[in-house]
Amino acid sequence: MRTLNLPPPYKKQHEAICDPSRIVVIEASTKSGKTAGCLVWLLMQAWNTGAEGKAFWWVAPIYQQAKAIGFARMKAMLMQADPTHTIWKEHNSELWIELHNGAKIWFKGADNPDSLYGEDVYAAVIDEASRCREEAWIAVRSTLTATKGPVRIIGNVKGRRNWAYQLARLAEGGEANMGYHKLTAYDAVEGGVLDVAEVEQAKRILPEHTFKELYLAEPSDDGGNPFGIQAIQDCVAPLSSAEPVVFGVDLAKSVDYTAVVGLDDDGTVAVCERWHGTDWKTTIQRISELVNDRHTIVDSTGLGDPVVEELQRLCPSIEGFKFSSSSKQQLMEGLAASISQQEIRYPDGWLRTELDIFEFEHTRTGVKYSAPVGAHDDGVCALALANRGKNQMTNKFAYRIF
Repeated sequence: MRTLNLPPPYKKQHEAICDPSRIVVIEASTKSGKTAGCLVWLLMQAWNTGAEGKAFWWVAPIYQQAKAIGFARMKAMLMQADPTHTIWKEHNSELWIELHNGAKIWFKGADNPDSLYGEDVYAAVIDEASRCREEAWIAVRSTLTATKGPVRIIGNVKGRRNWAYQLARLAEGGEANMGYHKLTAYDAVEGGVLDVAEVEQAKRILPEHTFKELYLAEPSDDGGNPFGIQAIQDCVAPLSSAEPVVFGVDLAKSVDYTAVVGLDDDGTVAVCERWHGTDWKTTIQRISELVNDRHTIVDSTGLGDPVVEELQRLCPSIEGFKFSSSSKQQLMEGLAASISQQEIRYPDGWLRTELDIFEFEHTRTGVKYSAPVGAHDDGVCALALANRGKNQMTNKFAYRIF
């Protein structure tokens, strides 16, 4: 077989695609080489580890895109290397390419997630992930379970309210067996893939938020965040080593987490924990050990009432807070004010991610605050409760001085 006549990957492109992590998320500029590079990666996975009956997948947002981009480009690469089809063959209606070792590379659409279940897959690429349905990612992940196969999740950035953005933040935060990379247009310019004049013209004529997403791989502020994306960033700080003086606790409901956030005297987060899957007895014990005798506000909505009563028996400094549309609005407005004035600080990680994707919308009855469907806001609620407790303590102290 002749050598593929392809330009060598530039440094950052190679680092991203060849990351040894099993699950790699690549947020990238348009035309930065992510698709071409991952086509080669998938081909090499099938070439080096494939065998009769082993399946490798390329998944695009829709079937037609899988055919026009993934399937067509890989065929072109193989035709260039082996125009006589000595070591490969294709099926143009079923969209697969079979290599000499019996491995098959399939090209599939994410628009029918149910069709993606059932097969064992040995490596996969999800292209333009932010435009794919989350159900497709869940299905692809399930197909890799038995084989422990690697996957590359690639695409442009498209806002913050999608599973791909959340998964990227998880990978960026250091989740085990996950890698994260960003490829901007200027990385591609440095690598010789794009022309800087072309990028600069796009910057001049495109809306700023569009240019940032398409060329810088930076998500735009979706306009529904009550805190402001830049304001959230400005309050990021390391976890405090000082003793916490006030706590906020959001209790788990159904599949949610119990979240505990403690603030020190300066309003910096000193304790930031969450867990789920434990019984109420264990949860009560763990909370009481964390907060001890310090001022704590606990979500007492619904099933939280008896839990708060038991906690108050163990820790008299605990008070309950019932969430309603109006009380949650007041609570979140208080947190927004503290964030805008940088009176509160928190570490990067899952709590910051929850703040980033938190949203509000105006309804006929007021303002609704919540996490996007499938996401969590337990940490946001716990932080808001701790902030309320901090403000109570500040006001009480000011009243005594007065």
